[in-house]
Amino acid sequence: MKVKSKTVAIWSVVGAMLFLTSALPSAYGLEFPTSSYIEIDERAATLEASAPMESAAALYESIDLASSSTGSLFSADVALVSALSRQIEMARTPLGARMVAKVILTQEYGFGQRQYSCLNTLWTGESHWNYKAHNRRSGAHGIAQALPASKMEAVSKDWRTNPVTQIRWGVRYVTMRYDTPCGALAFWKKRHYY
Repeated sequence: MKVKSKTVAIWSVVGAMLFLTSALPSAYGLEFPTSSYIEIDERAATLEASAPMESAAALYESIDLASSSTGSLFSADVALVSALSRQIEMARTPLGARMVAKVILTQEYGFGQRQYSCLNTLWTGESHWNYKAHNRRSGAHGIAQALPASKMEAVSKDWRTNPVTQIRWGVRYVTMRYDTPCGALAFWKKRHYY
């Protein structure tokens, strides 16, 4: 009988300390050959609970790169990837995609509620915030209905499967071409494309 080797990652947050380890199966149960610890300041630990969207940036900023060992940097990268993965998974639903877009609009572009409302109306009309939306006739794809869809590679090559990439591209496109989401919505209402 052939036994496949499996690795199990175990994460535990105790106070402001993150404990990462990998467990390997052995004849005696699970062995823990490697462990890494990273210190997370209280701001990042609190932010994770209150706003998971912003936790990756706070976590990354909380690490003192000058005093960290290589293992700690790797652990920080793992934690950052984990936070970003949660953001992507959340954006796979229309409600989650709206939340991601609102954070991007307000924190990265400085827009307020009015501009978010315009973007919400625009993308609800285009794709209903479905990252898998595809127009068979024109070839437009994604939340922002990029045409051609390959334009989204300007942000990342994972545009087919990553709703956050689609949102980032869409907001960038709207601000470059129309200055604001409300400007794009006004154009869309007249021509039903933007």
